[in-house]
Amino acid sequence: MNNIRFATENDTELILDFIKGLAEYEKLENEVVATPELLKEWIFEKKKAEVIFALDNGKEVGFALFFHNFSTFLGRSGIYLEDLFVLPEYRGKGHGKALLKELAKITVERGCGRLEWCCLDWNRPSIDFYLSLGAKPLDDWTIYRMTGNELMNFAK
Repeated sequence: MNNIRFATENDTELILDFIKGLAEYEKLENEVVATPELLKEWIFEKKKAEVIFALDNGKEVGFALFFHNFSTFLGRSGIYLEDLFVLPEYRGKGHGKALLKELAKITVERGCGRLEWCCLDWNRPSIDFYLSLGAKPLDDWTIYRMTGNELMNFAK
């Protein structure tokens, strides 16, 4: 039986551990600059994101970090899944599916119009998993991003 629970402020170190695990899986460890203090501020004080954990015999084995976005076409919020990660030794046991199913329930319960996320093009196991659940890729969209110096310079 898969159990899910919402994270609390006491979980900031654990959240960061999962973020680092995901970054390692994606070969992006050098990009993680988050700290427990930043996570506490942005997730729990400013309430800009939420986290749920998948539990296996009371142990947190997976997490999903998400937040609300807004669709002008639908005229309502959606939920954007920023991160989904299950510890390698617990994969294939339904924890990822349980996290996504819980997010789908939250999306519906909150009256949101959609649940969406991004996936790295090389991550075939995740792509196949998402397709098996009925998710559809948006092939005609490209993500653009500004960070660091580009963002700072453009903001001037």
